Amino acid sequence: MLQLMLEFYYTGSISLNICDRPLFDAVEFNQFVPKKDSITGLIVALLIINIWAASLTFLLYFDVSKFPNWLIPIAIIWQTFLYTGLFITAHDAMHGAIYQKNIKINNFIGSLSVILYALFSYRQLLKKHWLHHHHPASEKDPDFYDGKRKNGIIWYFHFMKEYWSWHQLIGLTLVYNLAKYALQIPETHLLLFWAIPPILSSIQLFYFGTFLPHREPEEGYVRPHCAQTIRLSVFWSFITCYHFGYHQEHHEFPQVPWWQLPVVYKQKIQ
Repeated sequence: MLQLMLEFYYTGSISLNICDRPLFDAVEFNQFVPKKDSITGLIVALLIINIWAASLTFLLYFDVSKFPNWLIPIAIIWQTFLYTGLFITAHDAMHGAIYQKNIKINNFIGSLSVILYALFSYRQLLKKHWLHHHHPASEKDPDFYDGKRKNGIIWYFHFMKEYWSWHQLIGLTLVYNLAKYALQIPETHLLLFWAIPPILSSIQLFYFGTFLPHREPEEGYVRPHCAQTIRLSVFWSFITCYHFGYHQEHHEFPQVPWWQLPVVYKQKIQ
């Protein structure tokens, strides 16, 4: 019901969802959905946002010349991981998994996360994400690239074209110049820790959250979800993309937050 409220609140309409019926019936949905008065999802979301902000502030203002050369790539990877966490947080908000008790707080966290990520419009992302869940691997799916052309690089650029806008590019350019000239942040720091990580994060999110889970298997798609799970250990699933690789589980139980997907996955493989 909360998902229908979210969809109507942001799109003004409700679409028929072909993914309402789970393929895996042995899992009880309600045991994984946070209780309405639970603040765990909110705490997890705020933790990610604050770690991202503290890390970025430190990296932008700390003298990089004091870093050993081998540490700079690690810092970039670390910041990339945190950017991915921002987007996953927004994604959870799109499914009402941050704070069910208050939809306004839930959506505020989602909006804040995608603005910090790259000045995305939460409303537009939510609208397209509903289309993805309602019509996976179809011409109505904004995340899907024609199955006849399976090249991952071409698919990535098609994927990015669906979500990027000139308004974002202009806005990010303004932020970059404001940070450089008004806040006196070194250009090298901006490039290494503010510009490069979200680009790498978009590749990470695409590869583990779209390309691998939604490319067509040799035996063909399994309807209705058209989604596959990347079978990794819980540790590597978290490291690669905050358990977004447990993608069939996500499509079957979209209100389950990212940090509870391993529980669904473990029950499924037992």
